[in-house]
Amino acid sequence: MIDLIGDIHGHADKLEELLVKLGYKKSNGAYSHPNRKVLFVGDYIDRGPKIRETLYIVKSMVESENAIALMGNHEYNALCFHFQETEGGHLRKHLIKNIIQHYETLKQFQNRQREYEEYLDWFKTLPLYFETDTFKAVHACWDNDNIEFLKKTLVNDRLTDDLIYESVKKGTELNEAIEQTLKGKEMQMPEGLFFIDKDGTRRTEIRIKWWEDPSKMTYKSISVEPIEKLPEEPIKLSELKSPDFYRGDDKIVFFGHYWLKGEPSLYKDNICCLDYSIAKGGKLVAYRFNGEKILDRRNLKYV
Repeated sequence: MIDLIGDIHGHADKLEELLVKLGYKKSNGAYSHPNRKVLFVGDYIDRGPKIRETLYIVKSMVESENAIALMGNHEYNALCFHFQETEGGHLRKHLIKNIIQHYETLKQFQNRQREYEEYLDWFKTLPLYFETDTFKAVHACWDNDNIEFLKKTLVNDRLTDDLIYESVKKGTELNEAIEQTLKGKEMQMPEGLFFIDKDGTRRTEIRIKWWEDPSKMTYKSISVEPIEKLPEEPIKLSELKSPDFYRGDDKIVFFGHYWLKGEPSLYKDNICCLDYSIAKGGKLVAYRFNGEKILDRRNLKYV
């Protein structure tokens, strides 16, 4: 009896509209339901017009035990953007593209530094994944090997300050596990190809469908984003960091992150992405999970 909600990105009005549609009511400052709770899959900040309000709603629901909130890559990025390196600078460099990504959050917390830092401390309490006997949930990618490594490495499924500093060291097992869990799996496009992403950044790597057998996929079919210039030729497995993929006989898994468009639908009987680009004029999506073994499209609710 749990409602899983996708990336919100500061759209508090739509979040409240969706919660009301799902039968939640505000009581003592927090939304609640008589016999259900929410699981948020991350990305509460950046881009949208009401980031502080969004954080208040989510945090209030968590603190009143009416919700579970996972960490998204935007919360992780915000921590790294804030954490200072010992030799100067920050763990997430203050490059123009990074500043632009965080701009709305920083602007909306102007003259509220203490409040912002309290939320940054709260971000560190957010688990990176969640699992029950019937389903799994993560922000971007559930890779069983990565999750097993994180279970052994994190503290109560969460990042400590020391682990955050360790996690930015490129090429380490922790860095790879965090990057894939919060940002998904990527692979290089064929030589000479690139695309411009939603933020205007030139990219030569594509986000891949980590639930598909890569040995049966082409460059075009394995890309989460529909990119016309990708060729319909088999991918080179040697370009993948791991040929492993999420199996059809594994538990149902819920995630966000991928900026899907159009009418909410299901990838497979056990694969559900809940991010339908609310921050780019899309939909805020939830799935009403009742313990079923096979996902049912009728349980997708959205505003």
